[in-house]
Amino acid sequence: MGKKILRFCILIFFLSDFHQVLGQGIPQNLPIFNEYLKREQLKSNFGAELSLVNMPVSLHALSNFISEEYKSEFLFKEEKGLFFSPLVSKVVHNSRRPYGWGMGMIQPGVGFQLYQNFGIGFNSKWLSFQLAPEFLFNQNRSFDGFPDHFNNRITRERFFYWNNGDFPERFGTGSIVKAWWGQSSLVVNIWKLALGVSTENIWWGPGQFNSLSYSNNAQGFLHAKLQTREPIKTPIGNFEFNMLSGRIDDSGIYPSQTINRDRGFFREFTGDWKYMNSLLFSYNPKWIKGFHLGFVRTNQQYSQFMDGTLGDIFPVFNPIQKVNFGFDRDEEGRDQQIILFGRFLVQQAQAEFYFEYGRRDHAFNWREAILNPEHARAFLIGFNKLLDLPSSKYDFQLRGEIVHQQESVNRYIRYPGLRGNQTWHTHGRARGFTNLGQPLGVGIGVGSNSQTLELALVDEIQKKGIVIERLANHQDFFYRAFGQQEVIKPWIDLSLGVLWDHQWKSLIMSSKVQFIHANNYQWQLNDNRQESFSKGLNLFSVYSQVHLIYFLRKKKENN
Repeated sequence: MGKKILRFCILIFFLSDFHQVLGQGIPQNLPIFNEYLKREQLKSNFGAELSLVNMPVSLHALSNFISEEYKSEFLFKEEKGLFFSPLVSKVVHNSRRPYGWGMGMIQPGVGFQLYQNFGIGFNSKWLSFQLAPEFLFNQNRSFDGFPDHFNNRITRERFFYWNNGDFPERFGTGSIVKAWWGQSSLVVNIWKLALGVSTENIWWGPGQFNSLSYSNNAQGFLHAKLQTREPIKTPIGNFEFNMLSGRIDDSGIYPSQTINRDRGFFREFTGDWKYMNSLLFSYNPKWIKGFHLGFVRTNQQYSQFMDGTLGDIFPVFNPIQKVNFGFDRDEEGRDQQIILFGRFLVQQAQAEFYFEYGRRDHAFNWREAILNPEHARAFLIGFNKLLDLPSSKYDFQLRGEIVHQQESVNRYIRYPGLRGNQTWHTHGRARGFTNLGQPLGVGIGVGSNSQTLELALVDEIQKKGIVIERLANHQDFFYRAFGQQEVIKPWIDLSLGVLWDHQWKSLIMSSKVQFIHANNYQWQLNDNRQESFSKGLNLFSVYSQVHLIYFLRKKKENN
């Protein structure tokens, strides 16, 4: 079946004589366009009514909010009839250890990875269809991961997070070749609503580099959806929503490269799949231009525990408090997250500010929610600012984001005798918010915190800049395993990246080279003295990526 799809798409690609557009919407496997879209909104090139928290955003919505003056030859133009999506090629390379996130089907790994995506579609007033499969080759080389020389207690703490989630160090023992339906969808359009099925990547929330719920960090999954195609206007403001139900799967991969399965630390996968039900709701008050406030609720459960009731099919409508929807559901392999978010767009200042605040383990009752709001929480905050540069075609862009997943200090009181418990994207029976071994939301690592700052010169799709990043890896594991001592130090990555995006007519390139210095890599010491003045093991590595996006252009007609 996969070979037939490949041959069909290649044939159509070479026989095509149609104008190339992006299809139904801005696809999530092309982050360069999402960033460009937000810049255009900051510059008031289209209205602040669009929240851009429910991605992919439809070209139908963009067409209604953008003037003809700013409609791009490639973007913001909804074509009727047959269309061909861009040919997308991505090459990613990690030199000595995995780094990088938000790459969809591309997996964390060492060595080269090659990704291909292209497709064909059809748009009409009532129906939208797109077949855009993805193909991946992953060299998947071995690397120095979590060592096997720690004692059993520390190793057991590391497996605590592996057993309550699905985050393998390496995806098997050899190279990987895989194909997937990718950015494909079939949607019926009714008024301002869209009903359909899809395997596209999705992004929920205002985040630029991460999202607490859905991002493009993992491979997309098959889901049915009912959503707004554009904001629904009412006398009190604009509303957007998206409700989806779908299937996600465990990887089934043993998480460690060096620790033998026979040592008994690992809790095996059940082989079952998980049912996912999620709801996004966003509100833009009529009286506050550019302000969007909303929430996301997600719920996943192993299929073997479902009983076919409405409460199991649409669990996002079940009570939030555990006193009304008890602890017994946790033992059924069910987990849930609820996230509040806000985005404030100030077009006069060409700036935006945003936040997300989520809880993984819902409160027992409202009293506990008020007294202990920091339990099982994660949050992110960020901004984006453009500055006009006199006598230059470029604008200066400054954007940044802080992500915090590490458990709060209340863990010492809530879990006596322990230095921590489960963290964001993990859960006991449900094994976390993941698909095929990768988090669906935050991709920086379990219990990790990051700070990202990007400075760049931008001109439409083009960009030249640098990114500075600090990543504190697996902080929850560190304090649970090592506690407060002076020998083993946290594993901190400091990195500097160079960015270059450019367009040559029908060809767009997005590139990044990032130099990473890992302090105390994998919490190892550089010697065996185990004293307070012992130095940690440091590791230098390079992460690089090149994305090539090619548009077939319509042949010019003879006059």
